[in-house]
Amino acid sequence: MGQHVLTAVKPGQLMVKIVKDELTELMGGKFTDVNLKGRPSVILMAGLQGSGKTTFSGKLALMLKSKKGRHPLLVACDVYRPAAIEQLKVLGGQINVPVYTEDGNLDPVKIAKAAIQEAKSKGYDIVIIDTAGRLAIDEQMMNEIAAVKNAVNPDEILFVVDSMTGQDAVNTAKEFNDRLDFDGVVLTKLDGDTRGGAALSIRAVVEKPIKFVGTGEKLDAIDIFHPDRMADRILGMGDIVSLVEKAQEQFDSEEARKLQKKLAQNTFNFNDFLKQINQIKKMGNLKDVVGMIPGMGKAMKNLDIDDDAFKHIEAIIYSMTPKEREDPAVINGTRRKRIAEGSGTNIQEVNRLLKQFEETRKMMRMVSQGKNMQHMMGGMQNQGKKF
Repeated sequence: MGQHVLTAVKPGQLMVKIVKDELTELMGGKFTDVNLKGRPSVILMAGLQGSGKTTFSGKLALMLKSKKGRHPLLVACDVYRPAAIEQLKVLGGQINVPVYTEDGNLDPVKIAKAAIQEAKSKGYDIVIIDTAGRLAIDEQMMNEIAAVKNAVNPDEILFVVDSMTGQDAVNTAKEFNDRLDFDGVVLTKLDGDTRGGAALSIRAVVEKPIKFVGTGEKLDAIDIFHPDRMADRILGMGDIVSLVEKAQEQFDSEEARKLQKKLAQNTFNFNDFLKQINQIKKMGNLKDVVGMIPGMGKAMKNLDIDDDAFKHIEAIIYSMTPKEREDPAVINGTRRKRIAEGSGTNIQEVNRLLKQFEETRKMMRMVSQGKNMQHMMGGMQNQGKKF
């Protein structure tokens, strides 16, 4: 490409940067937000059965409610799949968002129009319509969703596709776009080994932006699509920005201030430790969280990290009395035996946790007091030798 290699940069590094820049441009260059100008704003979901439309409808409703302060109404227009309406009701109950349904009505157009009137009368400012899908594209499904589109004139049409389907997703996206002219793409199930090949192809073929990605089964496992970060992921470079954002979402400045004070006074206890574990767990799938750290992607590829990695530690802590959690120093041999039996572990595991907790507490105190970094690193090396 005629690029000059700077003396401080290796040719391979420059090559990776060029590829990353091209990938980013291929996937749209910059993120595109959803159109929410209507009152109410109407978002129509489209896609094949099994792509994750219903679950994503719930995720989007939660995100718009919690992060943008909106008041969404979910609408069940999948009148064919037996569990679809019930699934949407369950999701709505979990996130405290109302779900509009009509028992016995099998006309999605009438249901969608009535739902918008319901939203206007009750003050909901966003209407998310979950439509029916099929295992494969057929004329009846296409005619039906086109009729819903024409009836409600949505502000935003999102095409939901399972990222695991690979290049088949491209053909599906093209056919849906030819009929609906959708506004954006949602990639679901991006929490496995898939790195975004479908994202590249769909963006290039239909020339519509990818707006969201689903990164897990939990209802908060939804991310805004950033082409540059996906390019990093495809190249195995991690995504430190998304990692920081996930951490910030769980960060409580008041709790952090209290924790700083406890560390300085050396009163950090097992109750505080449990809070820290819960904050890490809220960030999502552990393997994905660690994989966002640059350089860790390849190391994590064949390593299986159980989402229940903390369960043994939690079991031991929950088997302690309130006094023992507050003051671990009171835990003697008899108490250790009781804790081991109560947690389904053994005394060796209890001893190991207590020892590691004490070493960690010492190190955290050194950090909070700004002790000499070289001295702290020496302590870490000594700790490594012990274990």
